[in-house]
Amino acid sequence: MKCFQNNLFLTILVTFSLTGCGNLSNEVEKKINELKNKTGSLDSLINKEVDKVLSLDSLINGESDKVKKLDSLINKTSSKLDSIANEKIKLYERIIK
Repeated sequence: MKCFQNNLFLTILVTFSLTGCGNLSNEVEKKINELKNKTGSLDSLINKEVDKVLSLDSLINGESDKVKKLDSLINKTSSKLDSIANEKIKLYERIIK
């Protein structure tokens, strides 16, 4: 009888342990699935933001090219104005002498 009680107790204990492990396994699987979903959403958000950064980078590069062209044009115009001013100064100096 004592052996039967021990076997019954052991059987009940094993059954509860397996049931508890099964529930724990289900909970862990749920949490993993939630994490996967959150990770997927975060990855999508990061990809969108990276696309925005790349667009801004492209826009900045385009504007930088425009600034370089304007700078070159300003330098050419400045050189021409300096040349004209130097000619006028030389002419003025000749007249004064």
